[in-house]
Amino acid sequence: MAKERTLVLCVDRDDDLGFKAGIDGPIVGREACLHAATSLALVDPEDSDVNAIFETIKLYDELAKKGEEVAVAVICGNHMNLLEGDRRVASGLDAILSATGSTSCIIVTDGAEDEYVLPIIQSRVPVSSVRRVVVNQMPNLEGTYYILRRLLDDPKVSKIVLVPLGLAMLLYAVGYLLGYPEGATIVVVGVIGTYLLFKGVGIDEVFGYLITSLKTSLHGGRFTFVSYIAAILLGIVGIILGLISLLEYYSPFGIVIQMLAFIYGAVAWFTAAGLVASVGKIIDVFLNERETIQRVVALPFFVLAIGAIAYGASIYILSISSEISGFPITSASGALYIVFAIIGGLFCAFFGVYLQSFLGRWVDEREPVANRSH
Repeated sequence: MAKERTLVLCVDRDDDLGFKAGIDGPIVGREACLHAATSLALVDPEDSDVNAIFETIKLYDELAKKGEEVAVAVICGNHMNLLEGDRRVASGLDAILSATGSTSCIIVTDGAEDEYVLPIIQSRVPVSSVRRVVVNQMPNLEGTYYILRRLLDDPKVSKIVLVPLGLAMLLYAVGYLLGYPEGATIVVVGVIGTYLLFKGVGIDEVFGYLITSLKTSLHGGRFTFVSYIAAILLGIVGIILGLISLLEYYSPFGIVIQMLAFIYGAVAWFTAAGLVASVGKIIDVFLNERETIQRVVALPFFVLAIGAIAYGASIYILSISSEISGFPITSASGALYIVFAIIGGLFCAFFGVYLQSFLGRWVDEREPVANRSH
């Protein structure tokens, strides 16, 4: 029976080691961790990760003196993109566990942010203890000012705090210069509200993932880079035409009518953007990972189905709405639109599912043959 080994793991989720000291993680072994802590301390003696790494080494020494089987490591994330950083933590932890053969883990962090990766670690190895390192400081006014200044110098914090505040102030100043102070207030409140909504719902992570995908596609010479750029441009056109449609068929009687007026003008372009992006993805998978083609082949059919149903529903509601004047489609024609849109959408979705299932069976039938050829 293999002897149990405890891993003392320091978590650096925002990768200060890589961003400030130029040390790539994961870092395994006492000497390597001591070198990393010393290097980071020489670059930024005030970084709390320095204390966390030293605490990790101290805990490792204490357990080793007791005769326990113990290993020590530091795992790093990503300084600018927490989503990619958490993925890096997962892959780095797998490498550490494979190298050390650890069966349990003690986690050392410098704050609550690093502890967000605790579920990732627990999914791979049992966690027997979590230790948070808090640096003792004198809480005076000068120290608070200095801490705030250091935080605002951090590009990750400044991007989150300073950019939206600066944009809001700039829009407010422009509104006053143009002689529309009331409009400036509305725009500023709208910008801040949109930003908070994006952060709260997590839409900013979606945009971050999109930017990362574009970079990966560009560096890898993937066809999806061109298709994603085309999809973004089509989406921008859709937003503009949707706003034009909203102004043309504006109704003050309800937000639902306004949303449907926007969808009526934009959904065709959004659907085209989705089709271009999904077709580009299918082409890349076909050229590079043909055996997984069945996972993405249904995407354009689903996009087309959703677009058709949304278009038919918007036409029908706008055609029967008494508040809308000048809409070119009658209520009777609107009913036909929604019926044919639903039928066509369901048919597209069914065909996509059928094609996905057919390709899945085809790949399963070819796989044994490919394995025998090897």
